[in-house]
Amino acid sequence: MTVLECGNDLVVDDCGLMFPDDDHPGVDLILPDYSYVIENADRLRGVVITHGHEDHTGSLPYLFKDLPHPVPIYGTRMTLGLIEGKFKEHGIKGVPLIEIKAGQTIQLGCIQAEFWAVNHSIPGAVGIFFTTPAGNVLHTGDFKLDQTPIDGVHTDFAALARFQKIGVDLMLSDSTNATHAQFTPSELEVGKALEPIIAHAKGKVIVASFASHIHRLQQVCDAALRAGRKVVVTGRSMIQNTEIARKLGYLNVPDDCLLDAFSINNIPPEKLVVLCTGSQGEPLSALARMAGGSHKTVGIEAGDTVIISATPVPGNEKAVTRIINLLAKIGADVYDKSRALVHVSGHAGAEELKIILSIVRPTHFMPVHGEAMHLRAHARLAQATGVKEENIFILENGESLELHNGSVHIGEKVKSGVIYVEGSRISDTSDYVLRDRTSLGSQGVVSISCAVSYTTSSIIGAPVVVFRGVSQQENQQLTDTIKANVQDIIRKQLANGKRNGALEREVRNATSFLLQESIKQRPLIIVTILAVA
Repeated sequence: MTVLECGNDLVVDDCGLMFPDDDHPGVDLILPDYSYVIENADRLRGVVITHGHEDHTGSLPYLFKDLPHPVPIYGTRMTLGLIEGKFKEHGIKGVPLIEIKAGQTIQLGCIQAEFWAVNHSIPGAVGIFFTTPAGNVLHTGDFKLDQTPIDGVHTDFAALARFQKIGVDLMLSDSTNATHAQFTPSELEVGKALEPIIAHAKGKVIVASFASHIHRLQQVCDAALRAGRKVVVTGRSMIQNTEIARKLGYLNVPDDCLLDAFSINNIPPEKLVVLCTGSQGEPLSALARMAGGSHKTVGIEAGDTVIISATPVPGNEKAVTRIINLLAKIGADVYDKSRALVHVSGHAGAEELKIILSIVRPTHFMPVHGEAMHLRAHARLAQATGVKEENIFILENGESLELHNGSVHIGEKVKSGVIYVEGSRISDTSDYVLRDRTSLGSQGVVSISCAVSYTTSSIIGAPVVVFRGVSQQENQQLTDTIKANVQDIIRKQLANGKRNGALEREVRNATSFLLQESIKQRPLIIVTILAVA
């Protein structure tokens, strides 16, 4: 999420989310902290979206639930189609969704936004050129320079050359593949690899891909039809996105070539191609359920072919490997990027990034959309193409740039951070809670309860010690040692006048040290002191 401010006007540029990794147990989605936007909602003139991927649209339902009044969202037809489906799922109504096209210009207060075509892994992707009284800002959005695009849409070099003549004071550019030294291959090359695999497969073919990768889905469908196979779509987001894409004319598949997953029992396996979710190893995805034998309608048997048409997002490698191993045990023939060119990125490689920098020739540059190593690599590319080192900015979340008369410098910080979503609701989960969850999952928990009398400074009965998920939980000698240690600690601390939380803290620390010394584990320790008369 990027926010542009000019005078009394504010515009949000993209509104995405992140997916959790192993450090976020129990968390389903991670949103940017958009409290600054809520606090300035009276100045918000609109939201502009470059394309329909989750990392650019996923926070919209949550933001618009919290806004005191709706503002217009501007995007291409495909982008708005996906947003509309998302809002319907969240029960959000009354938001103006305004379709724009590449080449169109809109005015949002004192901020003018011109949309220009880029090629990406989803139809309807655009970049945005912002013109303001303080200066001009170019945001590329996510892009690549595919010269043989599936839908015929190229990244608009003429628009970039025109922006260069006008003057680009600050450029924000996609850094995802800045560490990849070469050009990103064309999406057309994936189709060339998919066709013979599908044509020569003996059993059914299952293709797992991102549900929003409409160009990829089109190529799979084309290959299936040429091989005389019907197409089955399964997985909630895959079904939803294919319906939207077909309705809007971005996915062309004859009706008689699509089958419902519940009606395939009498179709020979060699006549089927199944499009499904699960390319990232998600445990509840269609592919994971097929591999585990729990999918309601589609099973995988020895001799079937599975194509994982995606690259694991960092952090998902283990989950994907787990699925591949399950498929291998079944006897499926598995193809991924390491075996054939069944996936190419939708992001520009280093040489493409240098081409864009050389065309635009921005005065100032800020790499965006990537991890720290990608941003640094992109900064080096900008410097190599002529941007002065002192004019290159790598910012952290919450930091800002101020643009005035063509000059750019670091501005004031604003409130930032992340918001966790669990289930369908925003949660109040803190980093402390996440640490507890991680500890519970990796080390287990020990619960200690003890009744004491503060009147007589004595222990009432014996402490109760309960283990859960601890490797030595059936070790009676360890349990007895902890009980004796707890009694000793409590007696000493009662004699020193310790009460309540202070008493619990002493017991917790002493037990943690004992467990670390005896079994080399540090489980979560919960201490409850019950005061009785």
